[in-house]
Amino acid sequence: MISKPLLSIITINYNNLDGLKRTVESVFTQTCQDFEYVVIDGGSSDGSTEFLNANASKLDYCISEPDKGIYNAMNKGILAATGEYLLFLNSGDLLFSNETIDCVLPFLSSRVKDIYYGNIINRDHQDELVRYDQKITFKSFFDGSLPHPCSFIKRTCFLEDNLYDEDLKIVSDWKFFVLGIFKKDFSFQYIDQTIAIYYLDGISSANKGLDNYEREKILKQEFPLFYDDYLEYQMLKYYFKKYKLDRIKSWIVALKNKI
Repeated sequence: MISKPLLSIITINYNNLDGLKRTVESVFTQTCQDFEYVVIDGGSSDGSTEFLNANASKLDYCISEPDKGIYNAMNKGILAATGEYLLFLNSGDLLFSNETIDCVLPFLSSRVKDIYYGNIINRDHQDELVRYDQKITFKSFFDGSLPHPCSFIKRTCFLEDNLYDEDLKIVSDWKFFVLGIFKKDFSFQYIDQTIAIYYLDGISSANKGLDNYEREKILKQEFPLFYDDYLEYQMLKYYFKKYKLDRIKSWIVALKNKI
């Protein structure tokens, strides 16, 4: 009987050949190759399919066919993967170093927690290191989430009725974490390691209006007691930002008057 791997890395891609090459290279150059690598391509026409075919011998599972969007592709990856833990490293995302998997596997080997998460580097903000709190509260998800490029999730958390919601365009992974942690009692542990590098060129970064709309819809449906707190938080954040901007403008006016 063939033993199942401890970790599956899943990459989804659609017409992003340059990003796909960077991601795949960061996986192929890991000093530890004790994991399964799954790539789901949405039927790309930019050379991605040919690139994957050329590297098929290094991939454990690969398919290139039309899909119904990001979360449909991620669900395909979940159903194809056999690892005990899943890491979504989508096209364009990079593992932080060649030793990343080496550093993480000892935590996963304990099989204690449902989710292990670490830090991430935002390449679009001068390589800003984003650290996540060891303590997660509901308020942590008013604006943020646990980004999937630095989260290792037990495959058993994705039961048939708990795959990513394909009706959502942007925040289905956010919904998965919120419902999992606060309704299904998923256990979690912070790893003080930098896991991945990502670029703010994804769909959620370019569609903040839709992002906020989908979050509000989910909170109203699933957590009505927190909905008013969320709206109040967003309102206070808006006025605080506006106040700071107005204060800066007044300083500029006062400075000009002195010149």
